[in-house]
Amino acid sequence: MEELIKYIPYLIPVVFVQLILLVVALLDLLKREKTRGPKWVWVLVILFVNLFGPIIYFLFGRDNES
Repeated sequence: MEELIKYIPYLIPVVFVQLILLVVALLDLLKREKTRGPKWVWVLVILFVNLFGPIIYFLFGRDNES
């Protein structure tokens, strides 16, 4: 347990960044009319691929036309 406690200061910023990316990606997905692929698939990617899901959405999922 002491091993885990000493890593908490390093984990808090990672969790914070992950939550911000998740919220921003979901809000962006909701306001877009078109995406590259079905929106429900992007919701699953954003929610279940942890830190990389929102990044994958921002790189590949957004349609630049809207």
